[in-house]
Amino acid sequence: MTLFDTIRETIAKRAVYARTKAEIEAMPLDVALDLNIHRDDAAKIARQAVYG
Repeated sequence: MTLFDTIRETIAKRAVYARTKAEIEAMPLDVALDLNIHRDDAAKIARQAVYG
């Protein structure tokens, strides 16, 4: 993997992380409660989903 590929992958993962975090934070409270998700944990959940 070249340096350019690594940078591109890092940028793509960051975009997915930001989008996932924003979606969790914007989730209606009743949906979040049904899924047992606390919107305050959006960063942690998004990080785990994207980066493992």
